[in-house]
Amino acid sequence: MSVDPKIDDHYEYEIAMPGASALVEALRAFGYGLETAIADLIDNSITAQASNIWIDFNWNGRSSSIAIRDDGAGMTTKELKEAMRPGSRSPLDQRSLDDLGRFGLGLKTASFSQCRRVIAATKKAGSDDEAMRCWDLDYIRDTGEWRLITEETIRSWDEFQPPALGNTGTVIVWQKLDRVVGAAEIDDEKAYRRFLEAIDHVRAHLAMVFHRFLEKRNGLKIWINDRPVKSWDPYLKNEDATQHLPLEQLRTKLGIVTVTPFILPHISKIAQDVHKSAAGPRGWNAQQGMYVYRNERLLVSGDWLGLGFQKEEHYKLARIQIDLPNTMDAEWQIDVKKSRARPPGALRPDLKRIAKLTREQAVQIYRHRGKVTARKNSAEQVFVWEQKARHGKIFYSINKSHPVIQRVLNTPSPNTVRNAIKLIEETVPSAHIVISAAEKPDQMAAPLEGIAYDEFEGIVTSLFDSFIESGGSAEDAIERISSIEPFYLYPEYLELFTSKVRGEMK
Repeated sequence: MSVDPKIDDHYEYEIAMPGASALVEALRAFGYGLETAIADLIDNSITAQASNIWIDFNWNGRSSSIAIRDDGAGMTTKELKEAMRPGSRSPLDQRSLDDLGRFGLGLKTASFSQCRRVIAATKKAGSDDEAMRCWDLDYIRDTGEWRLITEETIRSWDEFQPPALGNTGTVIVWQKLDRVVGAAEIDDEKAYRRFLEAIDHVRAHLAMVFHRFLEKRNGLKIWINDRPVKSWDPYLKNEDATQHLPLEQLRTKLGIVTVTPFILPHISKIAQDVHKSAAGPRGWNAQQGMYVYRNERLLVSGDWLGLGFQKEEHYKLARIQIDLPNTMDAEWQIDVKKSRARPPGALRPDLKRIAKLTREQAVQIYRHRGKVTARKNSAEQVFVWEQKARHGKIFYSINKSHPVIQRVLNTPSPNTVRNAIKLIEETVPSAHIVISAAEKPDQMAAPLEGIAYDEFEGIVTSLFDSFIESGGSAEDAIERISSIEPFYLYPEYLELFTSKVRGEMK
């Protein structure tokens, strides 16, 4: 669509400039995901004292749009134009203590990273009129001019109906979502499913990043397509079995860093749905580590911050809350996307000490519960894989005495099964496993990690039936299953299964 924008000629950055198109494309390359881009806009709403934020995803193929609306303080026309200016303030400027921004780039870079047209409409208390401005990257590309499109032109567009604002507030509308939906047609089912999946990712991310705002009584409320976003607490603070280790305050010239370590409960101490939820967006292993907040807004989730620790299964119960004032952004190397932080050298020894103590406590809880579970069973633990040596070299073979394997071998064609097992043994990708474990330890899943109870029950029921068919009692079958890898790693699932079996026996 060709438009002839009305121009505020007096505004200093609304001028023709060489390389405008190249500059704007560079502003799109900050590495935002959809969820981090939306979170950046929500920061502005929180700073504007919004009580409610509404996010609306509208599917319409290539004409889809996303709107982020709040009931905050709003802006005057002059304030809006300043907010729309890239780099509207220096990161060195003094800010209010509750300000969540830093570079004055968030609105623009976050928006440009996802769409080619961003429209902002706002209304301030005491004003009868709404101010409205738009950046259209296609216009900049075609004309080479950094010029804001004004309200008169925006309202003339047939395809745009600005969401209604209340007495005060701001709405940001993203159109031309080339990074989200591309050129998808409205009836493209795969693209539509990806759009819905993106909404789910955004919901999970916002529940985590703003959980401390959402969990307050009469606190912030975020709505996605009219459904409330519920907070995700990384620390399970309301669970009796969660351990709150002593809080420490690390004092620096620029402010106080508050460190609060938590040890989450062992899987046997919490309900199944609580354990599943506590895994978070990335899973139990990946979510261990330090959680860095600035003014209660989560910046980094589950990271050992380059302190020399690896993410390993037996440390997954360790999560540490770190609170920073916004006076320490530069020292912690907070980036534009607010997704990275690195502690300054002066704090690293203390943080490393706290992390080491927390990890040691976490591994004790992890191992202690495992030992208790094992002592309840008189049978020796049975493992699926065995490590062996051949000509001085290590290899792995499947344990043929494992009950599950034995049942498979008791088929009409045992030789076929044995040949298949031999092929599996000889083609274990050991080198790839070692490399992946070294380079991406947080992405190595534990056995049956994330499995739903229904699927777990199906596997165990098959094994249970095989024990009964071989003449064993139900209690013997339960005891044997409780000693077999990997079932003994899931005592709460075994307890559910055992209760069901014993209930059916009555």
